[in-house]
Parts: sequence; C-alpha cells; structure tokens
Amino acid sequence: QVQLVESGGGLVQPGGSLRLSCVGSGLTFKDDWMHWVRQAPGKDLEWISSISRGGLPDYADSVKGRFTISRDNAKNTLYLQMNSLKSEDTAVYTCAGSKVYTIRAERFDYWGQGTQVTVSS
Repeated sequence: QVQLVESGGGLVQPGGSLRLSCVGSGLTFKDDWMHWVRQAPGKDLEWISSISRGGLPDYADSVKGRFTISRDNAKNTLYLQMNSLKSEDTAVYTCAGSKVYTIRAERFDYWGQGTQVTVSS
C-alpha cells in the first residue's frame, strides 16, 4: 500500500523559514514524479512545485525564488524548503506522486494527508 507522510509544518513568523518532508513507503519512489500542492482556507487547491525522477524542479510563480523542492531517493523522501514566508503562504501543504509528469492534481496517483503551515506574527 502506497503511503506518504508529511512533517515539518507549524507556525512561523513572516520572513521565516520551514522545511517540509514527505516520506514515502510502498512505492518505487525513485521512479515517480513528486509534487507539492497547498490549499488555503476557502481557496482552491494550488500546485506549487514538482520534481522529476532525476531531480529537475518546476515551480509556480507564486513560490519561485522562495521555495526549493528536492528529493533523496535513497531515503524515499521529498522536501520543500520554504524561505521568506508570507502570510499568504498559510495553507495545508500536501505531497503527491505520479507515474508521469503532470502538474494537474487530478492526475496525481497518490497523496499524503497534509501538514499545516501558518505564517503569522
């Protein structure tokens, strides 16, 4: 059974940093594209970043230059380093995986449960 478990969320002040982790099990992690999405209260799900099997990243404009996605295939772990956080980054952050490249969430094959990130002073 495929399982993704996120960690690293929490409360941070504007301008601060957090690093999210997503550990996968029950899958051949290295063979899949991995993604981060987020959903703020009352808003639609937003794709924010993807990373290829080989580690090539892609970012939404809203996070480009502030967030960095990475993966450690040996540890079956996906990361999201978030710097210069803003109040509008407050959301539930969820990792997901897919067998092919896509940034359309409806095409992701499996999902984690999400971790809350709150940016507030």
